Amino acid sequence: MARIDYYHDPDAPAPNSVVPSVTAVVRNDGGDLLMIHRTDNDLWAIPGGGHDAGESISETVVREVEEETGIKVAVESLVGTYTSPQHVMKYDDGEVRQQFSICFRARPVGGELRTSAESKEVRWVSPADLDKLNVHPSIRLRIEHGLDESRTEPYIG
Repeated sequence: MARIDYYHDPDAPAPNSVVPSVTAVVRNDGGDLLMIHRTDNDLWAIPGGGHDAGESISETVVREVEEETGIKVAVESLVGTYTSPQHVMKYDDGEVRQQFSICFRARPVGGELRTSAESKEVRWVSPADLDKLNVHPSIRLRIEHGLDESRTEPYIG
């Protein structure tokens, strides 16, 4: 399903849904960041997805990262909450979703890189190389917060 992201756009359509979701800042021992090239909007992002009934939010993180990347992770800490009404996503089925994402730090504990229906490319990226990738501003914000080890409190926004 294709999607269009609207970010601080006065012409954005009004949202008609909110879906709790997660994202994960996953770094390997070398400090590289796990990134996916999304199939729905053709942007690079950190892995994540929707929360399912019957699972804890940390179980959602583990499931989504493995589904999209092949990497098994352990959740370590909370980066922040990202719920801006100025970020909406329009899907080709008519859904217009307001962002509602909780971002976590996680570390890899197994698995091997692989793509999925949601990721056409998966790789470890040096933080120094992030500017070479087309990353949505809302995901860049999560990455900045997730890589900033001096932060003592999660972002709330």
